Amino acid sequence: MFRHYLQLTKPGIIFGNLITVTGGFFLASKGHFDFVLYLAVAISVSLIVASGCVFNNFIDRDIDVKMERTKNRALVTGLISPTSALIYASILGIVGLGLLYTKTNLLSTLLVIIGFVVYVGFYSLYLKRHSVYGTLIGSISGAMPPVIGYCAVSNQFDAAAVILLISMSIWQMPHSYAIAIFRFNDYAAASIPVLPVKDGILTAKKHIVAWIIAFTIATLMLTVMGYTGYVYFVVAAVMGIYWLYLAIIGFKTDDDTKWAKKLFLTSVIIVTILSIVMSVDYQL
Repeated sequence: MFRHYLQLTKPGIIFGNLITVTGGFFLASKGHFDFVLYLAVAISVSLIVASGCVFNNFIDRDIDVKMERTKNRALVTGLISPTSALIYASILGIVGLGLLYTKTNLLSTLLVIIGFVVYVGFYSLYLKRHSVYGTLIGSISGAMPPVIGYCAVSNQFDAAAVILLISMSIWQMPHSYAIAIFRFNDYAAASIPVLPVKDGILTAKKHIVAWIIAFTIATLMLTVMGYTGYVYFVVAAVMGIYWLYLAIIGFKTDDDTKWAKKLFLTSVIIVTILSIVMSVDYQL
């Protein structure tokens, strides 16, 4: 039973957010690492992300049953009751929010609340099912963790925080479109209006190229604005160009599913590498 409750929190998503939280935290720390503060931020954000994922599972159980990938989730099969899931999600969220507020600052707490409301309230409850722009609005919540990590240390929403928010919001777009392409049949079966399903895979590929170009420019701004060094700049440029190359060759591929999976995996690797590099190549 523990395994089923753990799966409701989507551990992969939690881990991914933890990586970007760490990048933002170290960028703001500039070599002065506060382990206790980091632990508090990491645990609290993980709990709040877990809470949002459980709420998402609760909301999506009627469409999860239609998709091959999600039809065996615990809430769909009845292994966990909806009431138990709601209680579980609420406890995770309250504990996480309380820890973040008491151990960091009001700014970080407000940012995590905004991200939570966008993901659970706007995206999960309505936009995911009704609008092709659901991915765009939902990207704001996915971009919050590095900003929260940064602001937990700096306690200010400065240019670096803005760049982190913009670049990670942009990153979500090609990342999510790649998922929607290789899981096209699932999204179509559940009538979820993601771009590849609503406007076609070719249109999605064009958007992916545009978003990757925008992402690359946005990430480079950390160096342009004086927050990171040139090692980060070179790595970000190389990663962006390679990701763009993969996106462009997608127009000639004979296997959209295989191509999209590679594009998705590359997006995860890129954000991980950039989070690591910005952690060590900061400017004092």
